[in-house]
Amino acid sequence: MDSVADDLLRRLFEKAVEVADPMKSLAAFLPEKPAGRVVVIGAGKASARMAEAVEASWGPCEGLVITRYGYARPCEGIEIVEAAHPIPDEIGLSATERMLDLLAGVGEGDFVLALISGGASALLTAPAGEITLAEKQEVNQKLLVSGAAIGQMNVVRKHLSRVKGGQLAAAAYPAKMLALLMSDVPGDNPAEIGSGPTVGDASTPEDVKAILDQWKIDVPASVREVLSGQTGVLVPEDRKLSRVTNTVFAAPSQSLDAAKELAEEEGCEVEILGDAIEGEAREVAHEHAELALRRQRERPAGSRPLILLSGGELTVTRRGDGIGGPNAEYALALALALKGGGGIHAIACDTDGVDGAAEVAGAVIGPETLAKAAAAGLSQEKALDNNDAHSFFGVLGDQVVTGPTLTNVNDFRAIWIG
Repeated sequence: MDSVADDLLRRLFEKAVEVADPMKSLAAFLPEKPAGRVVVIGAGKASARMAEAVEASWGPCEGLVITRYGYARPCEGIEIVEAAHPIPDEIGLSATERMLDLLAGVGEGDFVLALISGGASALLTAPAGEITLAEKQEVNQKLLVSGAAIGQMNVVRKHLSRVKGGQLAAAAYPAKMLALLMSDVPGDNPAEIGSGPTVGDASTPEDVKAILDQWKIDVPASVREVLSGQTGVLVPEDRKLSRVTNTVFAAPSQSLDAAKELAEEEGCEVEILGDAIEGEAREVAHEHAELALRRQRERPAGSRPLILLSGGELTVTRRGDGIGGPNAEYALALALALKGGGGIHAIACDTDGVDGAAEVAGAVIGPETLAKAAAAGLSQEKALDNNDAHSFFGVLGDQVVTGPTLTNVNDFRAIWIG
C-alpha cells in the first residue's frame, strides 16, 4: 500500500469518527439541567459515551442506558448495562423491562432525556404479544442476512416490539422528553434511528407482512398472531408523543464534511458522492470503481489527487458462510472491479468500529491488493462468493481495527485517485 495514500485515508476515517464523538458534539444540544426530577435513558452503541457527555455537563444523573458489550463508559449516577448486538440477549431484555419500570414512575412535572444511537434496535428488547426472546432472535437473524434495507428491517422490528415506533416515549407520557439522536441511517430520519423508540410511525402490520414476503422470511406463529391485529406502534400525531422533542445532533454528513476539510488541507480535491448511499455492497463497489476509473481518465496530467467520499449503509445478501461485513465486502469488490489499476486506493469502514460479523471496522485496498492476494494463495473471487472478506483482508494485513469507537454515524468510504 502506498504509504502516503494509506496514511491519508486512515486519517480521514479517524477525523470522521472524531467529529462525531459525543464528548465533542453533544453538549451544544443540551439545555440547562431542568429543575425537579431528571431521568436519563438510552440505548445504542454510542449511548454510554453520550451518557458520559451528559454527566460531564450536568453532573451525576438518575437513569439507565443500554449499550453493546465492550462499549460501557464510567458514569457517576447513570447505570450502564452492556448487552448483545446485533442479536438481542436476556440481559438486554431484562434491562429494557427495568427501563420501562423506571419510566412508569415519572410524571407530568418530570423531565426525561433519551439518548439514542444506532444499535438501539437490538439493545432495546421487549417483544410484543407472546413472542419469545428466542423467536425475536430468530427473526432478527433472518433479517440481517436477507438483503433487506435497514429501513425495511426497522419497520419489522417496530411492530414486533413494545418499545420501538414511539412506544418508549409513550411510556414516559405525560413527562416532558428530549431525545438526542445520533444518526446511522441514510437520510437521518429520526423514525429510523434505532427503530424510532421516541418517534411515531405510519407503517402498518400489512407493511410488515409485505416485507417478510418480499424477502421470503418465514416467521413463528406468535409473530403472525401479533401482525394479525393492531400493534403498539404509535402514529406520529398520537397525543402521547406531543411532549417529545427529537433532535439529531450528529450525522454522517458532518463527518464527511470534516473529512473533506482535512483532505483539502492536505492538497487534495474532493467530491462527496452522498451521505445516504444504500444498496448491495458489491454492486455499489462496481459503480464506484467505474466512476473512479472515469475520473482518473478525465483528469489532466499533474492534477492534484482527487478523493471521492461517501457514506450511507450498504447491505450484504449472505450467500456463503465466511466472515464478512458490508464495508469489507465493498472493499473487496472494489479491488476486483479496479483490476489493479494504478493510482487508486480506498478505505471502507464502519464508524462504530464493527463491520458485520467481526470486531473489525473495515479494510484498505490499493493497486497491489490483487497481487498480494495471489502471492498469498488467495482467490478474491472465492472470498467474495463466500462472503469472507474479513478473512481475506486479515491474511493480507489490510484490515482496519479500531476497537470500540464509542460513536456511530454509519459507513465511511474514501477513494484516493492519483
